[in-house]
Amino acid sequence: MNPEIHHSKVISHVFFTGSAKQGTPGPPIGLADIGESDIAYFFRVSLPGIHKNLNKIKCDIQREGRVCIQGVVPEIAIPSDSGCLYRMQVQQLCPPGPFSITFSLPGQVDPRLFSPKFRPDGIFEVVVVKLGVRVPAS
Repeated sequence: MNPEIHHSKVISHVFFTGSAKQGTPGPPIGLADIGESDIAYFFRVSLPGIHKNLNKIKCDIQREGRVCIQGVVPEIAIPSDSGCLYRMQVQQLCPPGPFSITFSLPGQVDPRLFSPKFRPDGIFEVVVVKLGVRVPAS
């Protein structure tokens, strides 16, 4: 059996329903949500395909609220039980290589007071305290 079998019939039609229909197809890396409380900002960034233990993610937060996230999207081999090697015919996700995502929070922050969390589903979440806010003792 040839390990480099190329399939000539690739189904390239993708249909969306529900909340997936409201978005746009394409690289979802870097999509961000920002929330705010009285004492802090919360943001989450979509980083699909990034594994926190395999790649180094750098998150730089500056006092004026500028956030810069850098990392590398790994090149992924697609193994199969039959030994076939697959080449991507349709690519909707971000290609392998370095990336940088930069955005601004609505106000100033204390860059020393932040709490990052990388979820297993590829969402990077951070809480960062607003500048000059007194954090209540827990």
